[in-house]
Amino acid sequence: MKLKQIRNATMIITYANKKFLIDPMLGEKGIYPPFPGTHNQHLNNPIVELTVSIKEILDVDAVIVTHIHLDHFDPVAMEVIPKDIKMFAQNEDEANQMKEAGFNNVEVLKEEGNLFGGIKLMKTPAKHYSDNSIPELFRQLNTADEACGVVFNHVDEKTLYVMGDTVWYDELKNVFDKYNPEVVTVNAGNAQFVDGRYLIMSKDDFFEATKVAPNAQFVATHMEGVNHLMVSRRDLREYAIEKGFSDRLSIPADGETIEF
Repeated sequence: MKLKQIRNATMIITYANKKFLIDPMLGEKGIYPPFPGTHNQHLNNPIVELTVSIKEILDVDAVIVTHIHLDHFDPVAMEVIPKDIKMFAQNEDEANQMKEAGFNNVEVLKEEGNLFGGIKLMKTPAKHYSDNSIPELFRQLNTADEACGVVFNHVDEKTLYVMGDTVWYDELKNVFDKYNPEVVTVNAGNAQFVDGRYLIMSKDDFFEATKVAPNAQFVATHMEGVNHLMVSRRDLREYAIEKGFSDRLSIPADGETIEF
């Protein structure tokens, strides 16, 4: 498999000879306002340019959207992605939103698995908040209060777990126990509100994941792409050295490909 970091949570995963575009945020640097109530309100989103051409990004077989937030599926992505490409959504509501946007080949991810080109895709749970007050805030903002992860499985590949937007919580131990993933991508930027409530994995959360999968290789993504991400690549690299898992960690730069 190959994992090409595009920007933020956007990746291209080549797995069993199929290419999957994950969580496409394709707008030009600075075209969206900062997320409300968060750090770095002087920075518009995304905070960096794309380093990969739109043409290359769209040269894929399917698109997986783990949830419809601006930094995972933005208006530019909705406009430029071909409407007949296979789209995977986390639930019926978001599948309907995709259909309303003109996509005509939409499938809902299932826990029991979806087959695509001989690859089995299993929807996994995620908890997109550190505090139980956050889902209500999401609802007030008329945005998704759910997210998901996805496990990829094929006889010719290592098992891949794309954790998606989640904090660490006990349910994730069950995912690791059930699927025993050999490669794991972690949305590791620790997006925060100014009061410290956070939305995706902190450095300590990341460490918990490495402890339950001592033989897995980890790839950090969703870093340095939008205004409210508080853990940098350098921060995570130094922390991994301190905690002793740096030999199992890849932190690709935008445009870089990691191969397993």
